[in-house]
Amino acid sequence: MTTTLITGANKGLGFETARRLIEAGHTVYVGARDAHRGRTAAERLGARFVQLDVTDEDSAKAAAEFVRADAGHLDILVNNAGIVGARKPVGEVTGADMMTTYDTNVFGAVRVTHAFLPLLEASDAPVVVNVSSGLGSLAACADPSRVEFQVTVLDYNSSKTALVMVTSQYAKAFPAIRFNAVDPGYTATDLNGHRGTQTIEEGAEIIVRMASIGADGPTGGFFDRTGPVIW
Repeated sequence: MTTTLITGANKGLGFETARRLIEAGHTVYVGARDAHRGRTAAERLGARFVQLDVTDEDSAKAAAEFVRADAGHLDILVNNAGIVGARKPVGEVTGADMMTTYDTNVFGAVRVTHAFLPLLEASDAPVVVNVSSGLGSLAACADPSRVEFQVTVLDYNSSKTALVMVTSQYAKAFPAIRFNAVDPGYTATDLNGHRGTQTIEEGAEIIVRMASIGADGPTGGFFDRTGPVIW
C-alpha cells in the first residue's frame, strides 16, 4: 500500500489530489492546521487526518512521529500548503510581509520535508512533490507574451521561485528520492478568489501525475501539464 501525506489537504488542490490518489489505491494522510476542517475533509475522503501546521517545527515533528507510528514509512510527500501573501504593491511590501509568506510557502516545505526525510528514506520508491507556480518562473515572468508577465507580486512570486530552487537542491542531495516542483496552472481556488481559468480537477492533474512517477521518474525538475517548465 502506497502511503502519501499531503499538506493543506482539507480543501482545493490538496483535497482533489487526495481524492485522486485514494481512488488510485493510496493510503492518504490529510495534513491540515485546523483540526476540525482536517478531520471533516479526511472523513469525506476516506483518508487519515494528521494535524500539521507547516509554520511550526514541533507540529511537523509530531506529524512525522504520528505517521511513523501508524505506517512506519512514507512513500509520497506533497508539499501543497501555501498562502497568497500580503496582496500589496511591490513598493509597500515589508520584510515582515516577506517573512510571513516565505514562512509557509518556502520554510514550511523545508520543515515538513526535514521532518519526514527518515520516513521517505524508509520507502522503496520515495517521491516529493512541491507545489510551486508559473509565477515562480523567471522566464515566464520576463516574457511579455505570457500572462505571468502581467502579475507583479513580490512576496508570493519570489517564494514560488525559491521553492523551485529548494526542490533542485534536495534532488541533488538525495538522489534516491524523486524531488520535483509543479505548476498547477491558473486554477480556481481560494488563493485567487476562484477566478482561475482552470478547474480544480485540471489543476490537480500535474500534482497527481508527478506524485505517481515511481523510482524511475525524473527528479530536480519543474513541470506543468505540458512538460518541463523553463524557469
